[in-house]
Amino acid sequence: MASVPTVEGPITGPGAPFLMNTSPPDALAAAGYEAQEYFISGTARSYRAANDLPANGMWEVEPDGYAGYRTRILVYRPVDAARFNGTVVMEWFNVSGGLEAGPAWTFTHTELLRRGYVWIGVSAQYGGVEGNPATSLGLVRLDLKTADPGRYASLSHPGDDYCYDIFSQAAAAVRHPGKVNPLAGCRVERILGVGESQSAMQLTVYVNAIQPRDHLFDGFLLHGRPCSASLGGISMEGADLSKVNLGDMPAVFIRTDTDVPVLMLESETDVMLLGYYKARQADTDKIRLWEMAGTAHADLYVGITGMRDAGSDPSVANVVEVTTIYPGVLECPLPINSGPQHFIAKAAIHQLDRWVRTGMAPAITDRIEIAGDPPAFVLDAYGNVKGGIRTPYVDVPIAKLSGLGQPAVPLVNSLFGTTELFDDAVLSELYPDHQAYVTAVANSTDAAIRLGFLMPEDGELIKAAAAASRIGIR
Repeated sequence: MASVPTVEGPITGPGAPFLMNTSPPDALAAAGYEAQEYFISGTARSYRAANDLPANGMWEVEPDGYAGYRTRILVYRPVDAARFNGTVVMEWFNVSGGLEAGPAWTFTHTELLRRGYVWIGVSAQYGGVEGNPATSLGLVRLDLKTADPGRYASLSHPGDDYCYDIFSQAAAAVRHPGKVNPLAGCRVERILGVGESQSAMQLTVYVNAIQPRDHLFDGFLLHGRPCSASLGGISMEGADLSKVNLGDMPAVFIRTDTDVPVLMLESETDVMLLGYYKARQADTDKIRLWEMAGTAHADLYVGITGMRDAGSDPSVANVVEVTTIYPGVLECPLPINSGPQHFIAKAAIHQLDRWVRTGMAPAITDRIEIAGDPPAFVLDAYGNVKGGIRTPYVDVPIAKLSGLGQPAVPLVNSLFGTTELFDDAVLSELYPDHQAYVTAVANSTDAAIRLGFLMPEDGELIKAAAAASRIGIR
Protein backbone atom coordinates (compact mmCIF):
# COMPACT_ATOMS: atom_id res chain seq x y z
CA MET A 1 0.00 0.00 0.00
CA ALA A 2 1.24 3.48 -0.84
CA SER A 3 2.26 5.81 1.94
CA VAL A 4 0.13 8.82 2.81
CA PRO A 5 2.22 11.92 2.02
CA THR A 6 2.50 15.12 3.97
CA VAL A 7 0.11 17.71 2.55
CA GLU A 8 0.68 21.47 2.78
CA GLY A 9 -1.74 24.15 1.73
CA PRO A 10 -3.72 25.50 0.20
CA ILE A 11 -0.74 27.39 -1.23
CA THR A 12 -1.50 31.11 -1.29
CA GLY A 13 1.51 32.61 -3.02
CA PRO A 14 3.51 34.06 -4.49
CA GLY A 15 2.04 33.72 -7.95
CA ALA A 16 -0.82 31.45 -8.96
CA PRO A 17 -1.17 27.79 -9.94
CA PHE A 18 0.44 27.16 -13.32
CA LEU A 19 -1.14 24.89 -15.92
CA MET A 20 -1.50 24.96 -19.69
CA ASN A 21 -5.00 24.60 -21.21
CA THR A 22 -6.98 25.13 -18.05
CA SER A 23 -10.11 27.07 -17.20
CA PRO A 24 -9.52 30.61 -15.93
CA PRO A 25 -10.52 31.41 -12.32
CA ASP A 26 -13.53 33.50 -13.38
CA ALA A 27 -14.94 30.55 -15.35
CA LEU A 28 -14.52 28.24 -12.37
CA ALA A 29 -16.13 30.77 -10.05
CA ALA A 30 -19.09 31.18 -12.39
CA ALA A 31 -19.64 27.41 -12.13
CA GLY A 32 -19.47 27.52 -8.32
CA TYR A 33 -15.97 26.05 -8.16
CA GLU A 34 -12.66 27.11 -6.67
CA ALA A 35 -9.06 26.23 -7.48
CA GLN A 36 -6.69 25.28 -4.67
CA GLU A 37 -3.11 24.08 -4.90
CA TYR A 38 -1.34 21.84 -2.39
CA PHE A 39 2.20 20.57 -2.06
CA ILE A 40 2.63 16.91 -1.17
CA SER A 41 5.88 15.35 0.00
CA GLY A 42 7.25 12.11 1.31
CA THR A 43 9.34 9.12 0.29
CA ALA A 44 8.40 7.40 -2.97
CA ARG A 45 9.24 3.93 -4.24
CA SER A 46 10.64 2.94 -7.60
CA TYR A 47 9.92 -0.47 -9.10
CA ARG A 48 11.66 -3.17 -11.08
CA ALA A 49 10.13 -5.94 -13.13
CA ALA A 50 9.54 -9.22 -11.28
CA ASN A 51 8.49 -11.04 -14.46
CA ASP A 52 9.13 -10.43 -18.15
CA LEU A 53 6.31 -7.84 -18.45
CA PRO A 54 4.32 -9.85 -21.02
CA ALA A 55 2.26 -8.17 -23.72
CA ASN A 56 -0.96 -9.38 -22.08
CA GLY A 57 -0.43 -6.89 -19.24
CA MET A 58 -0.09 -9.46 -16.46
CA TRP A 59 2.81 -7.54 -15.02
CA GLU A 60 4.51 -8.13 -11.71
CA VAL A 61 6.79 -5.54 -10.13
CA GLU A 62 8.55 -5.14 -6.83
CA PRO A 63 10.06 -2.17 -4.98
CA ASP A 64 13.52 -1.24 -6.16
CA GLY A 65 14.52 1.93 -4.36
CA TYR A 66 13.33 4.91 -2.34
CA ALA A 67 13.76 8.66 -2.68
CA GLY A 68 12.34 11.81 -1.18
CA TYR A 69 10.09 14.06 -3.27
CA ARG A 70 8.03 17.22 -3.05
CA THR A 71 5.48 17.97 -5.77
CA ARG A 72 2.06 19.55 -6.19
CA ILE A 73 -1.57 18.68 -6.77
CA LEU A 74 -4.12 21.11 -8.20
CA VAL A 75 -7.68 20.76 -6.91
CA TYR A 76 -10.86 22.06 -8.54
CA ARG A 77 -13.78 21.53 -6.15
CA PRO A 78 -17.28 22.89 -5.58
CA VAL A 79 -17.28 25.83 -3.19
CA ASP A 80 -20.39 24.28 -1.64
CA ALA A 81 -19.27 20.81 -0.56
CA ALA A 82 -22.89 19.66 -0.65
CA ARG A 83 -22.67 19.79 -4.47
CA PHE A 84 -19.90 17.18 -4.52
CA ASN A 85 -21.17 13.98 -6.13
CA GLY A 86 -18.67 11.71 -4.36
CA THR A 87 -16.37 11.12 -7.34
CA VAL A 88 -12.83 12.46 -7.65
CA VAL A 89 -11.37 12.53 -11.15
CA MET A 90 -7.58 12.42 -10.74
CA GLU A 91 -5.60 13.38 -13.85
CA TRP A 92 -1.98 12.49 -14.52
CA PHE A 93 -0.63 15.73 -15.99
CA ASN A 94 0.69 15.43 -19.53
CA VAL A 95 4.26 16.68 -20.03
CA SER A 96 4.95 15.77 -23.65
CA GLY A 97 4.62 19.40 -24.78
CA GLY A 98 7.48 20.52 -22.52
CA LEU A 99 5.18 21.81 -19.78
CA GLU A 100 2.29 20.48 -17.72
CA ALA A 101 -1.13 20.32 -19.35
CA GLY A 102 -4.47 18.86 -18.33
CA PRO A 103 -6.07 17.75 -21.62
CA ALA A 104 -8.48 15.38 -19.85
CA TRP A 105 -9.79 18.36 -17.88
CA THR A 106 -10.18 20.40 -21.06
CA PHE A 107 -12.07 17.65 -22.88
CA THR A 108 -14.43 16.83 -19.99
CA HIS A 109 -14.67 19.91 -17.77
CA THR A 110 -18.19 21.03 -18.62
CA GLU A 111 -19.53 17.60 -17.62
CA LEU A 112 -17.45 17.60 -14.42
CA LEU A 113 -18.66 21.06 -13.44
CA ARG A 114 -22.34 20.52 -14.12
CA ARG A 115 -22.49 17.27 -12.14
CA GLY A 116 -20.41 18.15 -9.10
CA TYR A 117 -17.21 16.16 -9.57
CA VAL A 118 -13.92 17.08 -7.93
CA TRP A 119 -10.97 17.19 -10.34
CA ILE A 120 -7.39 16.83 -9.12
CA GLY A 121 -4.34 17.20 -11.36
CA VAL A 122 -1.12 15.56 -10.22
CA SER A 123 2.43 16.66 -11.09
CA ALA A 124 3.63 13.08 -11.20
CA GLN A 125 6.55 13.35 -13.61
CA TYR A 126 10.02 14.80 -13.48
CA GLY A 127 9.68 16.81 -16.70
CA GLY A 128 6.74 18.82 -15.43
CA VAL A 129 8.50 19.84 -12.23
CA GLU A 130 12.19 19.99 -13.13
CA GLY A 131 12.20 20.21 -16.95
CA ASN A 132 13.40 17.58 -19.40
CA PRO A 133 14.06 18.24 -23.11
CA ALA A 134 13.49 14.54 -23.86
CA THR A 135 9.81 14.85 -22.88
CA SER A 136 9.12 17.84 -25.14
CA LEU A 137 7.66 17.75 -28.64
CA GLY A 138 9.97 20.64 -29.45
CA LEU A 139 7.49 23.47 -28.95
CA VAL A 140 8.44 24.89 -25.58
CA ARG A 141 10.09 23.93 -22.31
CA LEU A 142 8.42 25.49 -19.31
CA ASP A 143 8.57 23.32 -16.20
CA LEU A 144 7.04 24.53 -12.94
CA LYS A 145 10.32 25.82 -11.51
CA THR A 146 11.00 27.84 -14.66
CA ALA A 147 7.42 29.07 -14.99
CA ASP A 148 7.25 30.42 -11.44
CA PRO A 149 10.45 29.97 -9.39
CA GLY A 150 9.06 32.00 -6.53
CA ARG A 151 6.15 29.60 -6.08
CA TYR A 152 7.73 26.29 -7.00
CA ALA A 153 11.43 26.54 -6.03
CA SER A 154 10.92 24.17 -3.09
CA LEU A 155 9.59 21.33 -5.26
CA SER A 156 11.88 18.38 -5.90
CA HIS A 157 11.31 15.37 -8.13
CA PRO A 158 13.75 12.43 -7.98
CA GLY A 159 12.93 11.17 -11.50
CA ASP A 160 10.33 9.15 -13.35
CA ASP A 161 11.45 5.95 -11.66
CA TYR A 162 9.22 7.24 -8.85
CA CYS A 163 6.27 8.68 -10.80
CA TYR A 164 3.93 5.73 -10.25
CA ASP A 165 4.23 5.77 -6.48
CA ILE A 166 3.89 9.56 -6.46
CA PHE A 167 0.56 9.15 -8.28
CA SER A 168 -0.48 6.53 -5.73
CA GLN A 169 0.46 8.77 -2.84
CA ALA A 170 -1.61 11.61 -4.32
CA ALA A 171 -4.60 9.26 -4.28
CA ALA A 172 -3.75 8.13 -0.75
CA ALA A 173 -3.78 11.77 0.39
CA VAL A 174 -7.43 11.92 -0.72
CA ARG A 175 -8.44 8.43 0.41
CA HIS A 176 -6.79 8.70 3.84
CA PRO A 177 -6.30 12.40 4.58
CA GLY A 178 -4.03 13.42 7.42
CA LYS A 179 -3.83 16.72 9.24
CA VAL A 180 -4.38 18.71 6.02
CA ASN A 181 -7.29 17.39 3.98
CA PRO A 182 -7.35 18.80 0.42
CA LEU A 183 -11.05 17.90 0.24
CA ALA A 184 -12.22 18.98 3.68
CA GLY A 185 -16.00 18.68 3.95
CA CYS A 186 -16.26 16.35 0.95
CA ARG A 187 -17.01 12.64 1.42
CA VAL A 188 -14.91 10.82 -1.16
CA GLU A 189 -16.61 7.67 -2.44
CA ARG A 190 -14.74 6.98 -5.67
CA ILE A 191 -11.48 7.97 -7.39
CA LEU A 192 -11.15 7.67 -11.17
CA GLY A 193 -7.67 7.80 -12.68
CA VAL A 194 -7.55 9.60 -16.03
CA GLY A 195 -4.86 10.50 -18.51
CA GLU A 196 -4.63 11.52 -22.15
CA SER A 197 -1.91 10.68 -24.69
CA GLN A 198 1.48 10.29 -22.98
CA SER A 199 -0.29 10.22 -19.61
CA ALA A 200 -2.50 7.37 -20.85
CA MET A 201 0.67 5.43 -21.64
CA GLN A 202 1.85 5.97 -18.07
CA LEU A 203 -1.53 4.90 -16.73
CA THR A 204 -1.35 1.72 -18.81
CA VAL A 205 1.69 0.81 -16.74
CA TYR A 206 -0.17 1.85 -13.61
CA VAL A 207 -3.23 -0.28 -14.41
CA ASN A 208 -1.14 -3.35 -15.24
CA ALA A 209 1.50 -3.12 -12.52
CA ILE A 210 0.59 -0.76 -9.69
CA GLN A 211 -3.20 -0.87 -9.25
CA PRO A 212 -3.04 -4.62 -8.42
CA ARG A 213 -0.68 -3.72 -5.57
CA ASP A 214 -2.16 -0.51 -4.22
CA HIS A 215 -5.91 -0.75 -5.03
CA LEU A 216 -6.37 3.02 -4.74
CA PHE A 217 -8.51 3.71 -7.80
CA ASP A 218 -12.05 2.60 -8.64
CA GLY A 219 -11.76 2.97 -12.41
CA PHE A 220 -9.62 4.37 -15.21
CA LEU A 221 -10.16 6.38 -18.39
CA LEU A 222 -7.24 5.89 -20.79
CA HIS A 223 -7.70 8.51 -23.51
CA GLY A 224 -5.63 8.64 -26.69
CA ARG A 225 -3.26 5.79 -25.86
CA PRO A 226 -0.77 4.57 -28.47
CA CYS A 227 -0.36 0.83 -28.85
CA SER A 228 2.30 0.50 -26.16
CA ALA A 229 3.11 1.92 -22.75
CA SER A 230 5.65 4.25 -21.13
CA LEU A 231 7.95 2.01 -19.15
CA GLY A 232 10.21 4.71 -17.77
CA GLY A 233 10.96 3.66 -14.21
CA ILE A 234 10.21 -0.04 -14.66
CA SER A 235 13.21 -1.38 -16.49
CA MET A 236 14.29 -4.85 -17.47
CA GLU A 237 17.97 -5.83 -17.19
CA GLY A 238 18.86 -2.21 -16.62
CA ALA A 239 17.51 -0.99 -19.98
CA ASP A 240 15.71 2.36 -20.07
CA LEU A 241 12.50 1.51 -21.92
CA SER A 242 11.10 5.02 -21.74
CA LYS A 243 13.05 6.15 -24.82
CA VAL A 244 11.84 3.60 -27.34
CA ASN A 245 10.35 5.06 -30.55
CA LEU A 246 6.55 4.72 -30.52
CA GLY A 247 6.49 3.40 -34.07
CA ASP A 248 8.77 0.52 -33.12
CA MET A 249 7.04 -0.47 -29.92
CA PRO A 250 5.04 -3.68 -29.68
CA ALA A 251 1.45 -3.81 -28.51
CA VAL A 252 0.69 -3.82 -24.79
CA PHE A 253 -2.76 -4.93 -23.64
CA ILE A 254 -4.73 -4.18 -20.47
CA ARG A 255 -4.63 -7.14 -18.11
CA THR A 256 -7.93 -9.01 -18.34
CA ASP A 257 -8.07 -9.67 -14.60
CA THR A 258 -8.25 -5.94 -13.77
CA ASP A 259 -10.20 -5.50 -10.55
CA VAL A 260 -11.70 -2.16 -11.63
CA PRO A 261 -13.34 -0.88 -14.84
CA VAL A 262 -11.08 0.46 -17.59
CA LEU A 263 -12.55 2.51 -20.44
CA MET A 264 -10.25 3.25 -23.38
CA LEU A 265 -11.10 6.17 -25.66
CA GLU A 266 -9.29 6.25 -29.01
CA SER A 267 -9.34 8.73 -31.88
CA GLU A 268 -8.61 7.90 -35.52
CA THR A 269 -5.07 9.24 -35.04
CA ASP A 270 -4.49 6.90 -32.11
CA VAL A 271 -5.88 3.88 -33.92
CA MET A 272 -3.79 4.30 -37.07
CA LEU A 273 -0.91 6.76 -36.73
CA LEU A 274 -0.05 5.74 -33.16
CA GLY A 275 -0.69 2.09 -33.90
CA TYR A 276 -3.43 1.40 -31.38
CA TYR A 277 -5.10 -1.07 -33.76
CA LYS A 278 -2.32 -3.49 -32.77
CA ALA A 279 -3.45 -3.34 -29.13
CA ARG A 280 -7.19 -3.78 -29.70
CA GLN A 281 -8.68 -6.30 -27.30
CA ALA A 282 -12.09 -7.78 -26.66
CA ASP A 283 -14.57 -6.00 -24.42
CA THR A 284 -15.13 -7.73 -21.08
CA ASP A 285 -17.11 -7.05 -17.94
CA LYS A 286 -14.25 -4.75 -16.85
CA ILE A 287 -12.83 -3.46 -20.16
CA ARG A 288 -14.41 -1.27 -22.82
CA LEU A 289 -12.85 0.19 -25.97
CA TRP A 290 -14.50 3.17 -27.65
CA GLU A 291 -13.07 4.25 -31.04
CA MET A 292 -14.40 7.62 -32.17
CA ALA A 293 -15.14 8.21 -35.85
CA GLY A 294 -14.25 11.67 -37.17
CA THR A 295 -11.74 12.55 -34.44
CA ALA A 296 -8.05 13.35 -34.03
CA HIS A 297 -5.61 12.92 -31.16
CA ALA A 298 -5.62 16.69 -30.67
CA ASP A 299 -8.14 19.08 -32.18
CA LEU A 300 -9.74 22.50 -32.26
CA TYR A 301 -11.45 22.02 -28.90
CA VAL A 302 -8.44 20.98 -26.83
CA GLY A 303 -6.24 23.51 -28.63
CA ILE A 304 -8.47 26.58 -28.63
CA THR A 305 -12.19 26.57 -27.86
CA GLY A 306 -12.28 24.31 -24.82
CA MET A 307 -10.55 26.68 -22.44
CA ARG A 308 -13.44 29.17 -22.46
CA ASP A 309 -16.29 26.70 -22.91
CA ALA A 310 -18.85 27.14 -20.13
CA GLY A 311 -21.08 24.38 -21.50
CA SER A 312 -23.85 26.61 -22.87
CA ASP A 313 -22.51 27.92 -26.19
CA PRO A 314 -23.64 25.96 -29.28
CA SER A 315 -20.69 27.32 -31.26
CA VAL A 316 -18.44 24.64 -29.70
CA ALA A 317 -20.38 22.17 -31.86
CA ASN A 318 -19.54 23.94 -35.13
CA VAL A 319 -17.43 22.29 -37.81
CA VAL A 320 -15.00 24.95 -39.04
CA GLU A 321 -11.67 25.26 -40.81
CA VAL A 322 -8.92 26.68 -38.58
CA THR A 323 -5.17 26.24 -39.06
CA THR A 324 -3.59 28.23 -36.22
CA ILE A 325 -3.56 26.89 -32.67
CA TYR A 326 -0.94 29.17 -31.08
CA PRO A 327 0.18 31.97 -33.42
CA GLY A 328 3.88 31.76 -34.15
CA VAL A 329 4.25 28.56 -32.11
CA LEU A 330 1.87 25.94 -33.46
CA GLU A 331 0.40 26.50 -36.91
CA CYS A 332 -0.71 23.70 -39.21
CA PRO A 333 -0.64 23.75 -43.03
CA LEU A 334 -4.17 22.29 -43.25
CA PRO A 335 -7.33 23.00 -41.22
CA ILE A 336 -7.23 20.97 -38.01
CA ASN A 337 -9.87 18.48 -36.89
CA SER A 338 -13.02 20.07 -35.43
CA GLY A 339 -14.87 16.83 -34.74
CA PRO A 340 -16.91 15.44 -31.82
CA GLN A 341 -14.17 14.11 -29.54
CA HIS A 342 -14.90 16.43 -26.63
CA PHE A 343 -18.59 15.55 -26.61
CA ILE A 344 -17.81 11.82 -26.58
CA ALA A 345 -15.18 12.30 -23.85
CA LYS A 346 -17.77 13.96 -21.60
CA ALA A 347 -20.07 10.99 -22.12
CA ALA A 348 -17.16 8.63 -21.44
CA ILE A 349 -16.38 10.05 -18.00
CA HIS A 350 -20.09 9.90 -17.15
CA GLN A 351 -20.33 6.30 -18.31
CA LEU A 352 -17.21 5.30 -16.37
CA ASP A 353 -18.57 6.91 -13.21
CA ARG A 354 -21.91 5.14 -13.64
CA TRP A 355 -20.08 1.86 -14.28
CA VAL A 356 -18.21 2.20 -10.99
CA ARG A 357 -21.29 3.34 -9.07
CA THR A 358 -23.78 0.78 -10.37
CA GLY A 359 -21.91 -1.95 -12.21
CA MET A 360 -23.71 -1.02 -15.46
CA ALA A 361 -21.06 -1.14 -18.17
CA PRO A 362 -21.00 1.30 -21.11
CA ALA A 363 -22.35 0.19 -24.47
CA ILE A 364 -20.18 -1.98 -26.68
CA THR A 365 -19.49 -0.31 -30.01
CA ASP A 366 -18.05 -1.35 -33.36
CA ARG A 367 -14.39 -0.73 -34.05
CA ILE A 368 -13.41 1.69 -36.79
CA GLU A 369 -13.13 -0.34 -40.00
CA ILE A 370 -9.62 -1.17 -41.23
CA ALA A 371 -8.59 -3.23 -44.23
CA GLY A 372 -5.54 -4.02 -46.35
CA ASP A 373 -1.82 -4.50 -45.91
CA PRO A 374 -0.51 -2.06 -44.91
CA PRO A 375 -3.70 -1.36 -42.95
CA ALA A 376 -5.83 1.64 -43.88
CA PHE A 377 -9.21 2.99 -42.84
CA VAL A 378 -12.28 2.00 -44.83
CA LEU A 379 -13.96 5.24 -45.92
CA ASP A 380 -17.49 6.08 -47.03
CA ALA A 381 -18.36 7.95 -50.21
CA TYR A 382 -17.62 11.30 -48.53
CA GLY A 383 -14.21 10.37 -47.11
CA ASN A 384 -15.24 9.68 -43.51
CA VAL A 385 -14.37 6.43 -41.76
CA LYS A 386 -16.81 3.59 -41.38
CA GLY A 387 -17.45 2.00 -38.00
CA GLY A 388 -16.60 3.35 -34.56
CA ILE A 389 -18.82 5.55 -32.45
CA ARG A 390 -21.31 7.28 -34.73
CA THR A 391 -22.43 10.87 -34.26
CA PRO A 392 -23.96 13.52 -36.57
CA TYR A 393 -20.43 14.62 -37.42
CA VAL A 394 -19.97 11.52 -39.58
CA ASP A 395 -23.54 10.30 -40.18
CA VAL A 396 -24.94 13.73 -41.13
CA PRO A 397 -21.65 15.18 -42.38
CA ILE A 398 -20.83 18.62 -43.67
CA ALA A 399 -17.10 17.89 -43.90
CA LYS A 400 -14.53 15.17 -44.18
CA LEU A 401 -13.21 14.86 -40.63
CA SER A 402 -10.06 12.83 -40.20
CA GLY A 403 -7.44 11.99 -37.64
CA LEU A 404 -4.90 11.82 -40.45
CA GLY A 405 -3.64 13.97 -43.29
CA GLN A 406 -1.76 16.74 -41.51
CA PRO A 407 1.90 17.03 -42.56
CA ALA A 408 4.18 15.90 -39.75
CA VAL A 409 6.54 18.89 -39.69
CA PRO A 410 6.87 19.49 -36.84
CA LEU A 411 5.79 16.09 -35.53
CA VAL A 412 3.10 17.57 -33.27
CA ASN A 413 1.18 18.82 -36.34
CA SER A 414 0.32 15.25 -37.35
CA LEU A 415 -1.66 14.79 -34.13
CA PHE A 416 -4.24 17.46 -35.05
CA GLY A 417 -5.86 15.68 -37.98
CA THR A 418 -7.82 17.57 -40.62
CA THR A 419 -11.16 19.17 -41.51
CA GLU A 420 -12.23 19.58 -45.13
CA LEU A 421 -15.62 21.27 -45.51
CA PHE A 422 -17.84 20.04 -48.31
CA ASP A 423 -18.52 22.41 -51.18
CA ASP A 424 -22.01 23.67 -52.04
CA ALA A 425 -22.57 20.96 -54.64
CA VAL A 426 -22.04 18.15 -52.12
CA LEU A 427 -24.13 19.90 -49.47
CA SER A 428 -26.98 20.38 -51.95
CA GLU A 429 -26.83 16.71 -52.84
CA LEU A 430 -27.01 15.70 -49.17
CA TYR A 431 -29.49 18.26 -47.82
CA PRO A 432 -32.21 19.59 -50.14
CA ASP A 433 -33.24 22.18 -47.56
CA HIS A 434 -32.33 23.45 -44.12
CA GLN A 435 -35.01 21.49 -42.29
CA ALA A 436 -33.80 18.24 -43.83
CA TYR A 437 -30.37 18.88 -42.33
CA VAL A 438 -31.71 19.95 -38.92
CA THR A 439 -33.97 16.91 -38.72
CA ALA A 440 -31.21 14.52 -39.71
CA VAL A 441 -28.86 15.99 -37.08
CA ALA A 442 -31.55 15.71 -34.40
CA ASN A 443 -32.26 12.07 -35.23
CA SER A 444 -28.58 11.10 -35.26
CA THR A 445 -27.93 13.02 -32.04
CA ASP A 446 -30.83 11.34 -30.23
CA ALA A 447 -29.59 7.93 -31.34
CA ALA A 448 -26.12 8.64 -29.92
CA ILE A 449 -27.64 9.87 -26.65
CA ARG A 450 -29.70 6.69 -26.31
CA LEU A 451 -26.52 4.62 -26.67
CA GLY A 452 -24.67 6.73 -24.09
CA PHE A 453 -22.17 8.24 -26.54
CA LEU A 454 -23.41 11.81 -26.02
CA MET A 455 -24.78 13.59 -22.98
CA PRO A 456 -28.28 15.11 -23.34
CA GLU A 457 -27.02 18.62 -22.56
CA ASP A 458 -24.39 18.36 -25.28
CA GLY A 459 -26.94 16.93 -27.68
CA GLU A 460 -28.96 20.11 -27.28
CA LEU A 461 -25.89 22.17 -28.20
CA ILE A 462 -25.33 20.07 -31.33
CA LYS A 463 -28.97 20.50 -32.37
CA ALA A 464 -28.88 24.24 -31.67
CA ALA A 465 -25.71 24.64 -33.77
CA ALA A 466 -27.38 22.81 -36.65
CA ALA A 467 -30.48 25.00 -36.38
CA ALA A 468 -28.34 28.17 -36.39
CA SER A 469 -26.30 27.05 -39.40
CA ARG A 470 -26.98 27.95 -43.03
CA ILE A 471 -26.74 24.36 -44.25
CA GLY A 472 -29.53 23.78 -46.79
CA ILE A 473 -30.34 27.49 -47.14
CA ARG A 474 -29.96 28.51 -50.78
